[in-house]
Amino acid sequence: MLNSLWAGMILIGIIFAAFTGRIPEITDAALDSSKEAVTLCITMIGVMAFWMGLMEIASKAGMIEKGAKMLKPFVRFLFPEVPEGHKAGEHITTNIIANFLGLGWAATPAGLKAMEELGKLNHGSPVASNAMCNFLILNISSLQLIPVNVIAFRSQYGSVNPTAIVGAGIVATAISTGTAIVFCKIMDRKKTRKS
Repeated sequence: MLNSLWAGMILIGIIFAAFTGRIPEITDAALDSSKEAVTLCITMIGVMAFWMGLMEIASKAGMIEKGAKMLKPFVRFLFPEVPEGHKAGEHITTNIIANFLGLGWAATPAGLKAMEELGKLNHGSPVASNAMCNFLILNISSLQLIPVNVIAFRSQYGSVNPTAIVGAGIVATAISTGTAIVFCKIMDRKKTRKS
């Protein structure tokens, strides 16, 4: 559906440009945009490599393991149906830590593995379990200490102070994560009462 929408908008734009004599402007915009996209990708690869390297150093230094131990009560509170010591808990914790540090790239593989493990706990049911829904909502709300992507975009587009967004990002993601947790707990209670 979305592909059809984009294709339709592009086609309408080209037809409109042809009728108004602006085809050279469309060509210039397409070339400039593709050049900018490549530059942005290279910048993001550099940022990603830097933060992934820091994440690997933190992992080797045992910081991730310590963080996981600190988060254990929080994970048990949010996911009481996940058995103690299950692989799902480990992947959930890794995902939360990566998101907290603004490393969405590192969070994605852990998130996929967590969902896979939560699916095993759900015994192959086609209906998502509470834990799966809670994890998805928590992941989407994504509490972040360092919004790496936003800082990189602001830097790429010439912001005088690209890190000025950090305070607002912490407040916004703290509110969204708090709201997500409250929502999950309310929905869990409603589902428990119906059962």
